[in-house]
Amino acid sequence: MRKRQENLALRRQEPQVDALIVGGGICGIAAFRDLALRTVKVLRVDRADFRGGTSAASSHMVHGGLRYLENGEYLLVREAVRQRNLRLKSAPHLVRPLPITNPIFKRFSGLLNAPLKSLGLRAKPRERGAAEIRLGLSLYDRYTRECCPGLVPPHRFASRQASPERFPHLHPRIICTATYYDASTVLPARVAVELIGDAETDWTGTWAINYLRVEGASGQQGTLRDELAGDHYPVHPRIVINAAGPWIDTVNKGLGQPTHFIGGTKSSHLMLDHPQLRRELADHEFLFENDDGRIVLIFPLADKVLIGSTDIRFEDPERAVCTAAEEQYFLNLTKKAFPAIQIGPQQIVFRFSGVRPLPVAQAATTGQISRDHSNQTLQAGRGLDWPIPCMVGGKWTPFRAFGETMADFVLASLGRQRQGHLETLPIGGGRDYPPTAAAKQGWLEELHADTGLPPVRLAALVER
Repeated sequence: MRKRQENLALRRQEPQVDALIVGGGICGIAAFRDLALRTVKVLRVDRADFRGGTSAASSHMVHGGLRYLENGEYLLVREAVRQRNLRLKSAPHLVRPLPITNPIFKRFSGLLNAPLKSLGLRAKPRERGAAEIRLGLSLYDRYTRECCPGLVPPHRFASRQASPERFPHLHPRIICTATYYDASTVLPARVAVELIGDAETDWTGTWAINYLRVEGASGQQGTLRDELAGDHYPVHPRIVINAAGPWIDTVNKGLGQPTHFIGGTKSSHLMLDHPQLRRELADHEFLFENDDGRIVLIFPLADKVLIGSTDIRFEDPERAVCTAAEEQYFLNLTKKAFPAIQIGPQQIVFRFSGVRPLPVAQAATTGQISRDHSNQTLQAGRGLDWPIPCMVGGKWTPFRAFGETMADFVLASLGRQRQGHLETLPIGGGRDYPPTAAAKQGWLEELHADTGLPPVRLAALVER
C-alpha cells in the first residue's frame, strides 16, 4: 500500500476522480478492488481506520448462513456457500476450512418451524431438533457440491455415546451431535489490507486514504477533511458510493440528502482466556441455540475462545458496546453445552460490539430481517450533481459479490462495460500460496534449504 501522505499529495494536485467511495468496510473495499481492475479512477476514504467499524466486529467466520434457510432465503444461502468456497480458493493463506459441531438436545423440535417461517406464518424461533438440522445440512452439502465438490467434507452425525469420546465435557443430556464445515479467517483485517494493496498495485489510478472525512458537498464538488492535520481537500467525483455501513444515513444527511435506509442490529462478542475450554474445542467451533432459538457460537481463536453473537435492534453504531446483560447471556449459554466447565467473568479478556447495516424492516424478530445486500440509489438533485448509490446490508462472506454488483452499477453510470470478474482472483498472498498440503510441505523444505531456519519456525511464519 502507498503511504498516506503520498496519496494525500496526489489528490491535492488532481481532485478529479471517476468514483468516490465513502467508508472503510469490507464491502466497499471489494467495490474499490473491482473498480481498480476496470481502470476506474477511484478514491476511497474513511474517517478512521479501514475496517474499523462493523467489519472489525466480525465473528471470524466465512459461512453460508445455514440458519437463513429457515427464512426461505435459499438463493442467499446458495450464493454465500459459493462465495465461501471461492474464498477458500482465493485466500488459502487467510481462510481455512472450519469444522462446526452442533450439540443437539431434541429430536423433532422445530421441524415445522422452518416451512412456517419461510411462509410468514410463524415469527418466534424455536430450538432446532435433529430432524430439522439434518434436512438443513443436506441442502447445505448440496450447495457445496454444486460449486466445488470435494472442497470440504459432508456433514456427519455422532451418537450420544460416541460424542463424549471426542468432547468429554459435553452436556450428558444431548441426544447426538452434528458436524459440518464452513470456514474461518483468523486475521480478517489482513483480507481487507491485502485487497487494498492489490488495488493500488494493479492500477495507479486508485487511492485509499484513512482519517479523511467527507465534510460537505455542493454541485459537482465535495470537501474532504484530514482528521489528523485539519486540512481540507476538494474532490470532484462523477459518482459517490456510500459504503459507510451503519453510518449510511449519517453520511447522506451530511451531504444534504437525509435517508432512513438502515435499521441495524447489534452484534456483541466476548474473548475468553480459558485453557480448559480451549482444549475441549480443539479445532472445532461449537454452534447451538438457546431455548428461544437464538444461536450462540464458541470459536477457537488462536489460544483464546471467542463467544458470540447477539442480535439486538440498535441503530446508533457510536454507542455499540457489549453490555453486562449480553455478557451474562453468553456465559449462561456456554454452560448449556459444557456444564462441567467452570466459566465466569474473570476469564473475559476482551469485549467488542458492532452494528450490522441491515435494511429497515418490520420483521417480528431480528432473525427474520434479511441478511441479503442491496443498492439503494439517491439520484442526482437536491443540490448535488452526482448520484449516490448506497451499499445497504452485506456480510463478510459474500462481500466480493456485493462489490461486483456495485462496480457494475458504477461502470454503467460511467458508460463502461465489465471485462472479467473479481470473485475468482487471488487475494494478496493467496496468489502464490501452495494449493495442497504436499505442495506446502515442499515449499517449507525449499525455504529451509534457502534460509537454514528451523522447519518449526518456518511453519509458524507461513501460518501467519
